[in-house]
Formats: sequence, structure tokens, C-alpha cells
Amino acid sequence: MDTSRRAGGEGKMSKKKACKRCKLFFEGEECPTCKTSQAVTNWKGRINIINSKESDIAKKIGAEADGEYAIKVT
Repeated sequence: MDTSRRAGGEGKMSKKKACKRCKLFFEGEECPTCKTSQAVTNWKGRINIINSKESDIAKKIGAEADGEYAIKVT
């Protein structure tokens, strides 16, 4: 199976970038949560937070907003 192509045949997949500070995945130049431009593409694992105000896991990882987060960034 060729994993270097997207389903639409658009070429190589690019790895998502995560904020180095809060670990939120984002597009663009600046993290919408902590306003830093420090992004990394070396990360491991993903977690989706859908209710950050009431989620015990969100509190444990320090997620202040709903969204997709990297579990570990390097």
C-alpha cells in the first residue's frame, strides 16, 4: 500500500504541525490558543478534546480550548 499519496492523489502527505508550547495542532503562522509561532512537526500521538471545560484529561494535559492536540512534541 502506497502511503505517500493522499486519497485524492495530491502527492506526499505533509505532517501536521503542533504548537511547541500548548501542543495544539494548527494551520497558519501562529497558534490560536497561546499566540506563539513556535511549531513543530516532530510529535507523537494525537488526542481530541471536545469539552475542555469539563474534561479531566484536558485538565491533566493543560488543554484550555477544544481541539486536536499532540501527546508528545520534540
